[in-house]
Amino acid sequence: MITQKMLDELRNSVNNRMSAKRFKHTAEVEKMAEYLGALYAPDKINELRAAALLHDITKEYSADYHLKICAEHDIELDADAIFAPKTFHARTAAVIIPEEYAEFATEEIISAVRWHTTGRADMTLLEKLIYLADYIDMSRTFEDCVRLREMFMSSEPEKMTDVERVAHLRTVLIASFDMTISALLMDGLPISRDTVEARNYLIREALANR
Repeated sequence: MITQKMLDELRNSVNNRMSAKRFKHTAEVEKMAEYLGALYAPDKINELRAAALLHDITKEYSADYHLKICAEHDIELDADAIFAPKTFHARTAAVIIPEEYAEFATEEIISAVRWHTTGRADMTLLEKLIYLADYIDMSRTFEDCVRLREMFMSSEPEKMTDVERVAHLRTVLIASFDMTISALLMDGLPISRDTVEARNYLIREALANR
């Protein structure tokens, strides 16, 4: 069981390994993960907070160092991933957690960290919540992040039924993937197959539930 003391110690450790700007974002993601957890997974709030604290632990590594970690852990990068260095940290953080933070190395925490940048088809609930918490935390000022945060919160999910809340999460996640794909298209960059599959899976799910 993850305790408050464990989270406090983890937060201090994470703070010491990243810049003040990166830690501010990380702390805000933890707060957002706690908020989302209260709505969707009240029995997993501490797991969500731990994943939030761990999600960017390798974010500030150089591209070369990320590649070194990937090579050491036999992580294969496809052609699209090579041209998307901003996604490297999800892979490297996931493999470092068991080595440096073994007490938090559960399958659900590691997978939430691993898929918080691209998403994937059939995401677990914790994967969805960490992905969204990272996108809409209160430190985010990018236009798409602000728009998505407003989209999620203005509908007052606290007042929804469980069924409505699940549908709302799916709608917001689809919008987030649409925003990501549109931005990558505008920048002329490759789109991760995982992101496309994440979007399509959610759309199929939405259509099946009409």
